[in-house]
Amino acid sequence: MASVDPADTPRERLARLGGEFKESFARNKRVMSFEEFFALLSASPAYYARSAAQYLKDVFDHYGTEDVRTPRGPLRRFKLFDCPFDDGRDRLIGQEEVQNRVYRVISNFVREGRTNKLILMHGPNGSAKSTFVSCLVRALEHYSTLDEGALYRFNWIFPSQKLTRGGIGFGGGTEGAPGGSYAYLDETMIDARLGDELRDNPSLLLPRRVRKEVLSSAAPGFVPSDYILHGDLGHKNKQIFEALLSAYKGDYLKVLRHVQVERFYISRRYRDGAVTVEPQLAVDARARQLTMDRSLAALPPALQSLSLYEYSGELVDANRGLIEYSDLLKRPLEAYKYLLGTVEQSRVPVDNTILFLDTVFIGSSNESHLAVFKEVPEFQSFKGRMELIRVPYILDYTVEERIYREQIRPGTVGKHVAPHTARVAAMWAVLTRMRKPLPEKYPKPLGDLVARLNPLDKAELYASGRVPDGLNSDQARELQSSIERIWGESDAYPNYEGRSGASPREVKTLILNAGQNARFPCVTPLAVFEEMDELVKNVSVYEFLKQEPLPGGYHENKKFIQTVRDRYLDWVDDEVRSSMGLVEEKQYGELFARYVQHVSHWVKKEKLRNPVTGRMEDPDEDLMVDVEKTLGAPTTRLAAEEVRRDVIARIGAWSIDHPNQKPDYAVVFPRQFQLLRDAYFELRTKLVKKTAQDLLVFLADGAGALQSVDRESRERVETTLTNLKERYGYCDHCAREVVSYLARRHYA
Repeated sequence: MASVDPADTPRERLARLGGEFKESFARNKRVMSFEEFFALLSASPAYYARSAAQYLKDVFDHYGTEDVRTPRGPLRRFKLFDCPFDDGRDRLIGQEEVQNRVYRVISNFVREGRTNKLILMHGPNGSAKSTFVSCLVRALEHYSTLDEGALYRFNWIFPSQKLTRGGIGFGGGTEGAPGGSYAYLDETMIDARLGDELRDNPSLLLPRRVRKEVLSSAAPGFVPSDYILHGDLGHKNKQIFEALLSAYKGDYLKVLRHVQVERFYISRRYRDGAVTVEPQLAVDARARQLTMDRSLAALPPALQSLSLYEYSGELVDANRGLIEYSDLLKRPLEAYKYLLGTVEQSRVPVDNTILFLDTVFIGSSNESHLAVFKEVPEFQSFKGRMELIRVPYILDYTVEERIYREQIRPGTVGKHVAPHTARVAAMWAVLTRMRKPLPEKYPKPLGDLVARLNPLDKAELYASGRVPDGLNSDQARELQSSIERIWGESDAYPNYEGRSGASPREVKTLILNAGQNARFPCVTPLAVFEEMDELVKNVSVYEFLKQEPLPGGYHENKKFIQTVRDRYLDWVDDEVRSSMGLVEEKQYGELFARYVQHVSHWVKKEKLRNPVTGRMEDPDEDLMVDVEKTLGAPTTRLAAEEVRRDVIARIGAWSIDHPNQKPDYAVVFPRQFQLLRDAYFELRTKLVKKTAQDLLVFLADGAGALQSVDRESRERVETTLTNLKERYGYCDHCAREVVSYLARRHYA
């Protein structure tokens, strides 16, 4: 759209806007004759003869993909679920496996040339099934507005007596009709227009032989669908076509003059190619006779003898697009038995005919309703017409955190949101979903390692690939290489991992409730912990709280709150100490890099150049031993050799997974870096505690309260507060809260 000149009068603005709409109408080919459509079809049959499944697959492909790195390896993510067409609003977080499974099913429909199954997405409440379909429909809507996503239907145009004379009751002349087609006639020159509720593809007006010839010129890889290759016009369109063909004595070109090809756009709001069926609706297709409608009295005599019907209903509105059955299995079985034939054969009977459909069917169900459905005798019949796609809860707390960070913002809660608020909620939610592993499902050495995993260990393994402390390098590598296997251990079980636990909907409500706590000026983790304490008391309300605790700490939802509190304490302790500026983070890296350099030469029995003297010398044994003592490694010769070889092996393994990248030691050795930090600050415990106490005084009473404190201490307080705000996103209120919490729990 052109920019608006503020100096323009309202009339001038409207005039400019009108010109833009008119230009857009012509550019987008909103209306054309059949001859023009046939030219487009002949040039690009793969675009203009797509079935609904082919169109949906093109939507997936159009927005592209990207690889998401996880400890289990890269996962393909389809960018349409990031909703780039809507600035990312209400996008789908995670669920890459589900995206790929649905894409694979749709691709199979395309290869088979027909949509013969309903995609049933099943999972616990709140696992993003509705969000998945919503993103898909919004992508369809946007794609249909693009040149490459153009969709066309057609209308029948019957000109007025002023334009025609004689013939079949409205004449054979075409004076005033551009190019001999009635498609562009002015409304004043039209007696009647008959639309098509099913939105038949205009290519169906061509004989099958011609369609086959046109489609044979499509690009390699295009598989014509049964709908286009072997299909036919809908009942009403077929009646009109045959009546006109008879009246014109077989003159096919004269029949086509009455065809007005019209572009349409997918819209769920207006039920145009996208329909959501709620549980309470009875889905059907209905017919209503048109020839008794007085508004159609202007039809020519050749058509007035026909019994024409108008079709309606959810299946009709969704044709050429997608129909979603929300909570499909909540309905009585009799309400959707018709789907057995409709899905498999793409047709549905109505009173006077059979409607042939070109639609992708997708439904959703929670696990409890699916479990009941599997017990009914008809399940096997339905199973053959369904593709079951599991949609579990997210098991990576870093991904779950993004859900809450995007939904819980200052604008939605009316308060500042403190750091880690979303993370503590996400970690607790994921811990409630962890399933106790079965060691007997693995080979003996791996089974022993798996048996040692507690819920937090599994959560860390899934999120970052971090293995529990106390494992040697071989054990760590074996566990890390088996993450995918551990992740999928319960896939074949009815009670799979991710089926139960805290729902994202419940956790979001929990955070919103924390935001209403008047005792906290910000939305903070401490307020969230209080809400968690209240939630776990409602055992009769939440199903996941009814699970019996298992050895290893599984299902101990109340204890998980303390587990997360402890992790939160570690996070904020690191932030506060780092903000004090007592040492730069790069110093840990420099020390460890020197250690790795000396270890590398020690393992290879090589000398290295002394940067001060320039002489070639043996690796510095004192440096290596000092670092190893700080890391808590054994000091015996044999133990030191094992530790050093393990360091080089882990760097080598990381380099294989990250070719052409310089190792990031803080990532490869997170535990070692943490130990270095702790060791440094342990030497300065008194200074850390004093700075924390001074900061509390400063936040409570202002800078005047520190007049008696030396200048260096005041500067350290100001530096700490500045870093907490700028590096980590704290405000004065939540900074005071977190420092006070640390002082009570850690610095006391």
